Amino acid sequence: MRAWLVLLSLFSVVEARGADVDVMRRPNFIFILTDDQGWGDAGFAGHPYVRTPALDRLKREGTWLQQFYVAATVCSPSRTAFMTGQYPARHGIHGHFSTPEQNRSRAMPNWLNPAAPMLPRLLRGAGYATAHFGKWHLGHGEGAPPPSDYGFDVSKVVNGSGPRLGDESVESYFRAKSTAQIMDETIAFIRANRERPFFLNAWTLLPHAKLDPTPEQLSEYAGLQPRADDPAFGSWMQKYLGQAKSLSDQMQVYCASLSDLDEQVGRLLNALDELGLAENTVIFYSSDNGPEDYRVGNAANAGLGSPGVLRGRKRSMYEGGIRTFGLVRWPGHVPAGRVDGVSVTGAVDFLPTVCGLAGVELPAEQAGDGEDVSDIWLGAERERREPLYWEWLFSVQGAADGYQPPPLAMRYGDWKLFADHRGERLQLFNIVADPSEQRDVLAEQPVLAEHLKKRLLSWSSGLPASGAREKLLAEGLGVSGAAASKKTDARSGPKDIAGIRAAALKRWDTDQDGELTLDEYRTGLKQPDAEQRFQRFDANGDGRLTREEFVGGSVGK
Repeated sequence: MRAWLVLLSLFSVVEARGADVDVMRRPNFIFILTDDQGWGDAGFAGHPYVRTPALDRLKREGTWLQQFYVAATVCSPSRTAFMTGQYPARHGIHGHFSTPEQNRSRAMPNWLNPAAPMLPRLLRGAGYATAHFGKWHLGHGEGAPPPSDYGFDVSKVVNGSGPRLGDESVESYFRAKSTAQIMDETIAFIRANRERPFFLNAWTLLPHAKLDPTPEQLSEYAGLQPRADDPAFGSWMQKYLGQAKSLSDQMQVYCASLSDLDEQVGRLLNALDELGLAENTVIFYSSDNGPEDYRVGNAANAGLGSPGVLRGRKRSMYEGGIRTFGLVRWPGHVPAGRVDGVSVTGAVDFLPTVCGLAGVELPAEQAGDGEDVSDIWLGAERERREPLYWEWLFSVQGAADGYQPPPLAMRYGDWKLFADHRGERLQLFNIVADPSEQRDVLAEQPVLAEHLKKRLLSWSSGLPASGAREKLLAEGLGVSGAAASKKTDARSGPKDIAGIRAAALKRWDTDQDGELTLDEYRTGLKQPDAEQRFQRFDANGDGRLTREEFVGGSVGK
């Protein structure tokens, strides 16, 4: 029966692609993207304290894609993938956009190139009204293009150029009230464009730090007494206790912020009902990455987000950093109450899937990394045709607890492989059997691991040259020969491996004796497996790395 319903839904979509919109309306699309919301941060996901009736309704009336992945561990590259259908590394976007100086230090541009493939531009060309309200973070500051340059008819933004949503410097409780403002703009745009198909982004600021709910919002959780040993949060809660002044106060702040976000989503759902648009509107709900790390200075409150049973948090390529909610609702088309724990989908699939449902053909010259998974949204369960890939080039402070895996990852079927750019430091997990990534099965699956490694390195070597990637090599993490040989701009530093290691030796050799001790190497590298890497360089085992051993040596032995 399910297969038959899927075929009927697909047939309806195919008809719509060839039909005049006056005869058969193309669906509307609303993309709600929250900021730093964890995979466990909703009532339907098992959170023991927060109340989220609107999100529970979305899940009840739609489908929860439990194995949905964003394309990065932080916001700007994650958002890039949603809008372009391409991995962010193809655009040189490896971390969040910051000041020009910080962007330059990470060999990043200052904004996403407006010439990149853009979903709103494709839809606008097909007659859609397009809008973006809320956080942008695809480039801001002097010279940054506004959302209109990317295909949006209307926008009001934070962390971007163009019309502003508000002014945090002068408005009391701006962030606490920002979701309501975003939904005010969203609902007004829907009313104004109810007679034509529309696509809009409603990208919230919450629950990103710093959280500062109003007294009224806080009152909903007055007297909350969370348990530090609550199994819903895992061992990280015990670590948090050593830093939090009051677990109860912090949890009240976090839950109050999430509940207001949920209330505003509920306003949107009610508005769609009132306008008679619910049946023809696709809602997709996700977060840009996993929950904030409680060790970050301004995140005492936001750091209480829950990844559920998943390992890792924001800035980690373990599941908790990159697996987020994939809630999709389209009454009469997307099965209600369905939980798909089989199909693996990702942010790079968003553009081709929306275009597929909208009947918009992708330009032949547009190379995308995702696939049209509209059949999965409509009820099918299947394996994806190509793996999902990730690259994360930056260190995480305080990562000694195994927070940060090697810098490359891929998801293929049930399996997830990690590696560095040389094909070393492999880790292999069966995600279906072990979503918490606690049991590395590399030794049990050597043939599979070798096959996946070749595919992962082939993908990595095909990425555009990156100064950030070369900097990673200088810090001892390594890249594949093909990637290392590519030229970058003059600001990116040494181009050959020996030169990069020589520069690292000079920086890390604090006593300037021409050699590296283990302490010097560990301090300079700032990675949890520094000792193991040191030993691979240390050919004679004397506990010191000479220039010949480090600069001219190989860690592949």
